Amino acid sequence: MALNIGVIGTGMIGQDHIRRLTRVLSGAAVVAVTDIDLDRARQAAPEGAQVFDTPKALITSDQVDAVVICSWGPAHEEQLLDCIAAGKPVFCEKPMVTSETAALKVIEAEVAFGRRLVQVGFMRRFDADYRRLKAVIDGGTLGAPLMYKSVHRNASVPEGLYTSDMPLNDTLVHDADISRWLLSDEVKGVEVRLPRRSTRGKDLRDPTMVLLHMEDGAIVDVEISVNIAYGYDIRGEVSCEQGIAALPNRPATVITDQHGIRQAIPEDWRERFIEAYDQEFREWIVAAGQGTATGPSAWDGYAATLVADAALRAVDSGGYEPVSMIEKPELYGAAAKHAAA
Repeated sequence: MALNIGVIGTGMIGQDHIRRLTRVLSGAAVVAVTDIDLDRARQAAPEGAQVFDTPKALITSDQVDAVVICSWGPAHEEQLLDCIAAGKPVFCEKPMVTSETAALKVIEAEVAFGRRLVQVGFMRRFDADYRRLKAVIDGGTLGAPLMYKSVHRNASVPEGLYTSDMPLNDTLVHDADISRWLLSDEVKGVEVRLPRRSTRGKDLRDPTMVLLHMEDGAIVDVEISVNIAYGYDIRGEVSCEQGIAALPNRPATVITDQHGIRQAIPEDWRERFIEAYDQEFREWIVAAGQGTATGPSAWDGYAATLVADAALRAVDSGGYEPVSMIEKPELYGAAAKHAAA
């Protein structure tokens, strides 16, 4: 039987997930939608899907087995808590929440429920290239990882909608999560450096450099450039004791002709990570059908929130800002450095 899914938030990513769940993947049906703009929800709703007036009405509906949250970040806390109270598996796009207090409330509710229900949308973990890179690191053939370089470049961002804090409290969470996952370690402290500003960003604080200090001693160097003009470029390279391993450029096809040797560059996140989005939902559908969740957890959402908060402090202080975490609940498995995934 198909998993009956309700989608909260029908903006760009919500519509893309509805397309994915209805036209690409099997085992799921979108039976309910809602949005703060009900007209937009009606336009995005698949044939036969019910449009609910509020997220809570959708979450508590007997028609809905599991929920996908694609709403505005500050709304996630209440919606996640309602899903946990209803005992329904929930896929939540990043950021999971927008404050440490909210993250702890979600963790406490899920721990009290006694079973994982929350999966956070850190899709890079489902990308085949990242998974191969992690396999190399975990295999140990190159020795211990010493440094990791993570690059996140956008051709442009919407003027006036993307603020100077967003490289740190929105974009950085992907780099923080993938670094924790690849290195099987937690972040203990954060520094931020601001180079010369790009004139393309006008008053925007861009680019931004972030140093993540890992508990085992490795350092992650994150470059965030959001007005680099040429395309959407995601890179990653780990330096180990006996060699390096790096993500390939995407798409991988290399063209050789009278103009030279070149590769295409993705235009945006949808093109670069379309297969990763598909795979994360394949795995989520299976887990949600069993009444639980897989992949990035509420703990991972909490960790990313703490890193973002520390980065915002660091950009103001100009120094090293520590990351202090609560003891990891048993529900989320062993400590990160000992986790299998």
